[in-house]
Amino acid sequence: MELLDAHLMPAVDGVAYGLLLFVVAAGLSLAFGTAGVLNLSHGTLYAIGAYTGAELSDGTWGGLVLGLAAGTAAACVAGAGLSAATVPLARRGHLAQALLTFGLALVGGDLLIQFFGADELPVRVPEALDSSVTLLGHRYPAYRLCFIVMAVLLAAFGTWVLTRTRVGAAVRAAADDPQMLAATGHNPRAVHTGVLAAAGALAGAAGVLGAPIIGPGPGTSENVLMLSLVVVVLGGLRSLWATFFAAIAVGEVQTLGVSVAPDLAPYLLFAAMAAVLVLRSRFAEPAAAHGPEGPSSDPVARLRRRLAARLRRRPRGAAAAPSGRGGGGFPETGWLPRGAAWRRAAPLLVTLVVLVALPWMLDSYSISLAGSALALGLLAVSVTILTGYAGLPTLGQTAPFAVGAYATANLAQAGWTMGPVQIVLSALAAAVFSAVTGPAVIRARGTTVLMITLAIGELTGAVINQFKSVTGGADGLVGFPSTQALWGGEGMSEESEVYTYALVVAVIAVTVTLLVLRSPAGKLLTGTRGAEARMRASGHPVERYLLVAYVCAGALAGVGGSLMVTVQQYLSPADVGFEIAAFALLAAVIGGTTSVIGALMGAGLIVITRDWVASSWPGHGPLLLGVLFVAAVYLLPRGLAGLRGGPGRSGPSPDGSRPDGRPPASSAPAHTPTPAGKVSP
Repeated sequence: MELLDAHLMPAVDGVAYGLLLFVVAAGLSLAFGTAGVLNLSHGTLYAIGAYTGAELSDGTWGGLVLGLAAGTAAACVAGAGLSAATVPLARRGHLAQALLTFGLALVGGDLLIQFFGADELPVRVPEALDSSVTLLGHRYPAYRLCFIVMAVLLAAFGTWVLTRTRVGAAVRAAADDPQMLAATGHNPRAVHTGVLAAAGALAGAAGVLGAPIIGPGPGTSENVLMLSLVVVVLGGLRSLWATFFAAIAVGEVQTLGVSVAPDLAPYLLFAAMAAVLVLRSRFAEPAAAHGPEGPSSDPVARLRRRLAARLRRRPRGAAAAPSGRGGGGFPETGWLPRGAAWRRAAPLLVTLVVLVALPWMLDSYSISLAGSALALGLLAVSVTILTGYAGLPTLGQTAPFAVGAYATANLAQAGWTMGPVQIVLSALAAAVFSAVTGPAVIRARGTTVLMITLAIGELTGAVINQFKSVTGGADGLVGFPSTQALWGGEGMSEESEVYTYALVVAVIAVTVTLLVLRSPAGKLLTGTRGAEARMRASGHPVERYLLVAYVCAGALAGVGGSLMVTVQQYLSPADVGFEIAAFALLAAVIGGTTSVIGALMGAGLIVITRDWVASSWPGHGPLLLGVLFVAAVYLLPRGLAGLRGGPGRSGPSPDGSRPDGRPPASSAPAHTPTPAGKVSP
């Protein structure tokens, strides 16, 4: 009885926390399920409301009402602006939307800090609510009880609007049958804008009312976004009641779970998120993995498909398919004339010459940045393998990157300072990690892959913070011996020596990657991405190919993590967090998703923007990176590889769109939202 009594107040806190997440997640679910926008800036919309409400709060009821109105209106306008920003990307799938909205989140977060300051703002509530009341024999904050009531009323009002009004009918029609909605005279684009504006208003209202619970400050937007994504994944997109109970469960884990099982609480949410996504992808496997042309149980039909696939194969001497043009200057099939081959290899040779000459052109700090760019570049190349070649867009490749990084740091602390040994063991550790987590990823497709890999990355981050004896926790690792380039040598102390070592390792890793991608194995992987159903019908073990690609990409990411530790000589959780995963994905998109050399260039551009350009404008690094995200999405739809002319790849993109930007045959038109029941994270 005493144990139950001790956990009573945390349980009530969990209800309040869960209701707050429900209001935020309802807006995120509305934006994704109805408008078809994967909005990674939804946490920023919450922060807009929270900062506005905190700024206008003066301890009076008038200040609370004014803050609620202003914060809701500001987030509503931002949501409408988001609609205008995402309309040009409607035909390019959710990957471009995710990168754009993440860039807008960086820009918005920087602007909020510049306007309101970097410190967490205090929130003053009316005096009547700034007290405690007796609840089941315990004293409990009056505001939180009031918030529970207000959140329930807000949820009830939203449910009434969606189910009982003509506006709600139009919104539901936009999700279920957008063509019929257009036939009735409604403008689907106006509904799209209204939905995102309403989603922003919900986030803003939650920010104002929830500011005393999750106050405005650095990290608030990311924390709210991650928890809202968990709620949406657990609850799905088809039922507000399912979202409601999922939010309450998440709230209880965040409050009651911390007091009951503090060691397990950091893992529960994202482990549950990953488990739900994996189970959904398993049950949806016949439609999602096989597609409409999946293998038939009829042996005659299967034989016909195999014969048709063989007849469609190109002659041995055929020219290279366009999909091989992104591989860094090597054709996929056939042989090009010698002059054309030299023209294709020219970017690779020029890049190599520039990289070799950098120690004689730059100062020590810039050389160190170049080494960091090589490490991030290998991470970006691993993302390119998965996103561009395997069709598995990932936001969690920092997980094997972190395994390789911490393996190298711990090896150095144990006296294993020989560079080749560190590289091999770190790559092996990352490969083993990927082999363990790979089966959870390779059966899913599209946005589901993004969410599963995101969960894996966040779980890895939780492990890093928990196992302080190995990782140093939030403080990281520092002070370990420097790496020896060769056996019997001394540790590298000069930046030029470290950079030369990183360049040699990167050149070897990239060369091996290019050779593998050009080999028959690389062709099979590309075929798996472009025509998975046909490959399955031809008897190819598609999942085995994808698992091998996932493990090899993980090993390459582990090499990048090892290089990062060697270059920086320290390691912190921020070096392997969600932001770095987004940077790596952006670098791959800048390069063209199938261009290995383009991914390296994209990583260099990110490091230059983040560390070199931002140094001349202190405090505005996130703003510059956000602008880079937005510009890359709009100006480089096919990446740097597309600037050379010709398509950067053939077949569908990782999230289902075609290389020319047109949606697949089964997708909705650009001005219509995605049906809620057909795409879920």
